[in-house]
This record gives sequence, C-alpha cells and structure tokens, in this order.
Amino acid sequence: MTIFSDLESEVRTYSRLWPVVFDRAENSRLFTEDGRPYLDFFAGAGALNYGHSNAFLKQALLDYIVRDGVSHALDMLTVARRDFLQALQDVLLTPRGLQYKVVFPGPGGANAVEAALKLARRVTGRQPVVSFTNSFHGMTLGTLAVSGNLKKRAAAGVPLTLTTAMPYDGYPGIGESGPLYLDRLLSDGGSGLDRPSAVIVETVQGEGGLRAAGAGWLRELADVCKRHEMLLIVDDVQMGCGRTGPFFSFEDAGIVPDMVCLSKSIGGFGLPLALTLVRPELDVWKPGDHNGTFRGVSASFVTATQALRSYWSDGTLEKSTRERGERIAAALSAIADDHPGAGLEVRGRGFAAGLRFATPGAARAVCVEAFENGLLVETSGAAADVAKLLPPLTISNDDLDEGLDIIRRCVGAVLARSE
Repeated sequence: MTIFSDLESEVRTYSRLWPVVFDRAENSRLFTEDGRPYLDFFAGAGALNYGHSNAFLKQALLDYIVRDGVSHALDMLTVARRDFLQALQDVLLTPRGLQYKVVFPGPGGANAVEAALKLARRVTGRQPVVSFTNSFHGMTLGTLAVSGNLKKRAAAGVPLTLTTAMPYDGYPGIGESGPLYLDRLLSDGGSGLDRPSAVIVETVQGEGGLRAAGAGWLRELADVCKRHEMLLIVDDVQMGCGRTGPFFSFEDAGIVPDMVCLSKSIGGFGLPLALTLVRPELDVWKPGDHNGTFRGVSASFVTATQALRSYWSDGTLEKSTRERGERIAAALSAIADDHPGAGLEVRGRGFAAGLRFATPGAARAVCVEAFENGLLVETSGAAADVAKLLPPLTISNDDLDEGLDIIRRCVGAVLARSE
C-alpha cells in the first residue's frame, strides 16, 4: 500500500474513503486483491451505468483489438467513429426527433462543458453565463466558474468571473422560482444583470446534493431562455445515459436544449469519451477552432456503439430503470419513516438517489459504515450531508436489495450512536 502514499499526490480522494486495493470487477461488484467482494453503489461516479466488465461491451472491445483496429486517430475518419455516429443517429437522435451536430471535445465531462461555454459565447457574442446554486460542472477554470461549491471554487487560485448564480429549484427562502426570478431581472433595465450568453443546468444535481428539478421548473427555464435569446445548456454528464430512466435526463420535461454535454457512461465500458451536442445552426466553428489529441478514443467508440445498440434499441432498460428507481425511492422513504426524528430527506430521481441527513457528519459516517459492511457509497452536497446511491443500471434485483438492506442497517447504526 505504501507506493500509493509515497508516490501519488495528496489530491487523491476515493482511495482514502475506501483504503483497499481492488483487483477485478464484474457487474455490480468489485473484488480486492485478496478476494473480498464489495457491492458497488458508486459505479465510477456514474461512468459504469452498464456495470463492470459488461460481457457485451467487453467482447466488442476484444474483437476490435484482436483485429488491430485503429487505436488512436484524433479526428481522422475511421470505421469505429462512423459506426458510433451512425448508432447515435439511429438509436438516440432520430427516434427522439432531435437534430444535433456532434462535437468531440476531449475525453472528459469538463471538456464537454468547456466546449459548450466557449461555443455559446462565440455564437451570441456575449460573455456572461448563468448557473445555479449547488451546481457542479467540472474542475477546470471554466467549469469551476459555473459551479457552486465554494470549496472547489477556492482551489482555482484565480478569480472566477463572468458568471451569475441563480437559485435552483427548491432553494430555501426563495419566494418565486429561479427561472421567474431570472426573467424578472432580465426584464428590468435597472437590475444590473447583463444579458447572458447561456444558462447551464443539471436536471438532477449529482454532486450538489441530489436535488432534482421539477419538469415544470425546467420548462419555465427553457421558456425564459427563448424569451431572452439565451442558449440553454443541459449538463447530462452524470445524469444522462439512462441514469434517471430515459436516455437523456431532460426528456420527461419535454424540453429540447440548445446544447447537451455527455460523458461518463457514454463510453459504455468506463472508457473516456465526451460529447457536446449542439443545434446545427450553432455549429459556427471553423476547422481547428477547438481541438485536442484525444477527441475521440477509438476503443470508446466501439464500446459506446455496442452499449447504444444493446441497451437503447428498445425500451427495456428504460422501463427497468424507472420501475426499480421507484423501488429505490420507496426503500429510502421507508428508512426515513423508521427514523421520524432524524430529519431524513429522500433526494434524487431514478438510479441517482440518496438520503439527506440533518445531523452533521452522519452521511459520511453511513458511507464509512457501509464500506465496513461491503458496500461502496459516497457522499454528495457542499456539506457532504447526502449519502448518494448510484448503482449500475444492470444490477440484479438480489444485489439491489442487498445494497438497500445494508444502507438500512448502516443508517440505523449511525443514528443509534448519535442519540
């Protein structure tokens, strides 16, 4: 174990929460080098929606490697790239009536968001961007500027400017919704708020405490953006690829964003891939205006294509996620009901769910207790006050029930100690 602390930066986090050495993984379980299994309700922070070592995706990847498929090609034309774009169009965009051009901005979610912000400013000729309280969009300077977590923002080391935070849905103490408040400010010549280029939003705030925006709130926001000629960017990095039920987390609200940011599970197998989807008329870039060495990893194209065709050609996975998401919510509600004086609050939507604790430190204590009982879960929120559950969408019912039972027992144990 010493090589990690001797050589790695102090910036590492998850290895401190789970101080064991993992060796292999399969679907919803990770195994340490000495063979101890851990049920995974973390799923690579949402990068493993189809589980670890998914057999369909693994075989497609192995076949591609064995036949000496191109491993690196920047934005050159390849069979793997073509197959992915065709699957994206056939399986996702056309059936939903969506028309987007695809930008490959780099390997991670922050790359997708940076590209969206950069393009929005170029298209509109305006610099300000509106974001929301408790939002999180990445750790680069541009994405930190539109993130709400003060601790993460402070690590930037420079002023984070040209952004304005508005209250997210349900923000305490606000008499009217964030979109209506924004509309009021933009309609008032004396408000001092310059017209933004774009508004960026998560439909469920994955890192911000699993707050979920209502469908009506999202529709109001889309209407305000149209009224004031601002571009609407939906950050679907963690909540996309079926995490909330439908492939895109905004589908149930009936809105069509101007730009959509995807990463994490879009690569299917946990391999790096990010997309920025933009309305065709917004694609004003000239060749080379936005580029990078890893603008599309061929291996990721292969597993992403297989994931789309295996899981999204019909409604089976969506139906399962919706039904079992309700089961997760019911189980968490039952836990909250078992402890009426603890102030527990159920958060999230679908397979992104959690419990918010009123007692400081309780959520982290539950995560520690869960680890000791063979379950991986992390905290969420600026105050780390939410125990966050992100099981793979492909988890078996038995494993899902086992994990929920561990959570139930760990919450009981932690709250009993705090009495």
